[in-house]
Amino acid sequence: MEKLKDSMYQLIVETSTNLPKDVRRAIAKAKAQENAGTRAAMSLDTISDNILKADENVSPICQDTGLPTFKIKVPVGVNQLKIKKAIKEAITDATANSKLRPNSVDSLTGANSGDNLGTGTPIIKFEQWEKDYIDARLILKGGGCENKNIQYSLPTELEGLGRAGRDLDGIRKCIMHSVYQAQGQGCSAGFIGVGIGGDRTSGYELAKEQLFRSVEDTNPNEGLRKLEEYVMDNANELGIGTMGFGGETTLLGCKVGVMNRIPASFFVSVAYNCWAYRRLGFKLDAETGEVQEWLYQDGEKVDFKKEMEKAAAALEGQDKVRDVVLEAPITEEKIRELHVGDVVQINGVMHTGRDAIHKHLMSNDAPVDLNGQIIYHCGPVMRKDESGEYHVMAAGPTTSIREEPYQGDIMKKFGIRAVIGKGGMGPKTLKALEEHGGVYLNAIGGAAQYYAECIKKVNGVDLLDFGIPEAMWHLQVEGFTAVVTMDSHGNSLHRDVEKSSLEKLTQFKDPVFK
Repeated sequence: MEKLKDSMYQLIVETSTNLPKDVRRAIAKAKAQENAGTRAAMSLDTISDNILKADENVSPICQDTGLPTFKIKVPVGVNQLKIKKAIKEAITDATANSKLRPNSVDSLTGANSGDNLGTGTPIIKFEQWEKDYIDARLILKGGGCENKNIQYSLPTELEGLGRAGRDLDGIRKCIMHSVYQAQGQGCSAGFIGVGIGGDRTSGYELAKEQLFRSVEDTNPNEGLRKLEEYVMDNANELGIGTMGFGGETTLLGCKVGVMNRIPASFFVSVAYNCWAYRRLGFKLDAETGEVQEWLYQDGEKVDFKKEMEKAAAALEGQDKVRDVVLEAPITEEKIRELHVGDVVQINGVMHTGRDAIHKHLMSNDAPVDLNGQIIYHCGPVMRKDESGEYHVMAAGPTTSIREEPYQGDIMKKFGIRAVIGKGGMGPKTLKALEEHGGVYLNAIGGAAQYYAECIKKVNGVDLLDFGIPEAMWHLQVEGFTAVVTMDSHGNSLHRDVEKSSLEKLTQFKDPVFK
């Protein structure tokens, strides 16, 4: 199949850069439900802009490749080893061409393979069938939403909902709780796949399999159809909203599957996916490997350019939120002037720092002077040109809560004044912001192209031996927009939204399904 590698390369690039039509329609529907001028509406405008930029640049929608997962159905007699070889070669090429971030890390040493290949990566699942063509599908599910997957063992006690038993109503409670616990950390508004039954492994596999369904399909199982509709009708009442900022839309899709279990176990497994729902597929000629038909591309393609023009028109004449310009080095006095809800525009220099950097800084000196500086929780996609200069191809924020054990101590140790990420941080960081005079800024998760365009130059890099995502990149930025969600006065939007959504969750405590 001489065309097979080229076809697989197309699938990888399209999945990374081109959001499918059903997902676009779900996002457009969410935009129409939000009130103009709110933080949620602003976030959805940024998301729309990001989708457009990814289309135009043929660059990653989100910087987080996740763990590429292929689901492939093949006719009897097709050589699966050749398909696997073609996929791995295509993955390597796509990584080299900056369509994917190198994301495969040795679990023991922490070494990044640099090409997205390694033991267990990518995941390739084969299934044989009697049709005469190959059905190949790919999902790129980033780490932020992967970390919000959750599995319940029934019966169990759920915060805000009480006892969840081994019945349909217990399953309902688990699903509602799964949406609540994700908050904004999984880049809401999101999609969920739910697997009922199986064991711990097959339950999660069934949940992830639901994410390969169309957003707009109808479940053939009547009981599951009613459950999906119930969740979609009620999950948005939690008020978590886009990025966890509050708002009308928290969930964009819910798909549920069921399988048998053993009497001793009853698992409900939930796979959470962010708004950047990157999954595509196609039908291939089994003889040549050529593309016959693309999947998930039926129906109208939303024109986000028109949607953004409408949003801009709706804001005309309205009072704008307070817009503050920050440029490092930042004084404590300047930070103390900021309050939750302020929109910040950053110019000048910022430095990336993820898990490896934070761990390193706890016991080592910083490679640069960080006094008064800004740390960005980001693992960018980088391209190195022939002269050796690096260029940012995608640079959205990563989930910040992973740095909670380190962040406050590092800010105090080095004099860092601002931290940018997504999803917020916890009480230890909030206390440090108040004591030290610091601020947490929430960027829009998944908006990798939007923020890449704000980065005008890569000034340098340190600790590159940690790998491209984990290195400390020194970036020159202009007009980098984020929202103050934790300030130096003890205020946290994330804490407030979590509290209010828990109160709203309790209204779903009473039985619905019997």
